[in-house]
Amino acid sequence: MRSLSTVPFSERGGAARGCLDLFSGRFPAFVFGGGVGALLPVFHFHDVTREELEPKLRHLADNGYRTVTSDDIVSYARGARTLPARSVGLCFDDAWKSLALVAAPLLKQYGLTAITYAIPARMTDAGGAASPFVTWAELSDLHNSGVVDIQSHTCSHSRVFTTIEVEDFVQPGYAATPLLNRPQVSAPPELAFVTPDDLGAPLYGMRSRMSDGRRALVGREAHDACVALVAREGGAAFFARPDWRARLRAAASVPAASFESADDQSRAMEDELARSRSILNDRLKTQSVAHICLPWGISGARTAALLKRTGYQSAFANRIRGTHAVQPGDDPYWLKRLPNHYITRLPGRGRQYWFQ
Repeated sequence: MRSLSTVPFSERGGAARGCLDLFSGRFPAFVFGGGVGALLPVFHFHDVTREELEPKLRHLADNGYRTVTSDDIVSYARGARTLPARSVGLCFDDAWKSLALVAAPLLKQYGLTAITYAIPARMTDAGGAASPFVTWAELSDLHNSGVVDIQSHTCSHSRVFTTIEVEDFVQPGYAATPLLNRPQVSAPPELAFVTPDDLGAPLYGMRSRMSDGRRALVGREAHDACVALVAREGGAAFFARPDWRARLRAAASVPAASFESADDQSRAMEDELARSRSILNDRLKTQSVAHICLPWGISGARTAALLKRTGYQSAFANRIRGTHAVQPGDDPYWLKRLPNHYITRLPGRGRQYWFQ
């Protein structure tokens, strides 16, 4: 299990962070039965099914809610424009295949629009089971439909190792680890990630590439040595041995303490931001990609500066202070959202209350 000892509290989720958000008043009043007021609620989704998505869209449509674009959101945050009553934002992170197969048809059916944050380095031209994300052709169709506003989710949506201490190893069952939570094992242009087939691979402390954490230069030697050991000694059966962890720790020699330089870190982060915009705008034949949602909502001092340098107008990024909604006067590079299950807490017919 990944230790949290090297991860700042501001980058963690979980029950402790949820309690802090609750008791510090970060949730909008409408979540608890109040009104929306001057807030612009923005909700996020990931991979969706029709069964979970349609009731939420129906609640919005039945109660006269209108959806907004990324440009609308940043203009509202900057106080440059007003929005109609009952405006909301709907965001679909990662551009999973279900965005094209499930979400887009339902959005069109209910007269709503959405924003998606795509990850160019994870996308392919192939169809079928080659990728869990939409293809480039599907993304282009979504863009041209006017139903989905395409924006950036960085180029690769990566976690990188930020310590040299082994915290765990890839074991049978690693396939349950969400695809986008699996760390990089090599940086661009080779760009590769830990997979469930890498049984025995060492896992070090890790953070988002867009955090302030510097990449630990652990190399591939320990990775390859541990994977080879497990493969030689039975694959998944190796983990039935009582000494499997000791064997792997012996094979995973601890590297010298070495980390990327501050300049290298900035270059890598800038590349993540700039290339994502450039690739998306080029492939979609547009210049409208100018907003971003940072993976896991994680940003840092370097990221905030680089967003402006690379031409982004706004970013969704979580931090401890502030309300989970957009309002005039918000810093456009620290906008906040709510999970989509709060949609049915919005005022209107069929509203659900927190005590139900």
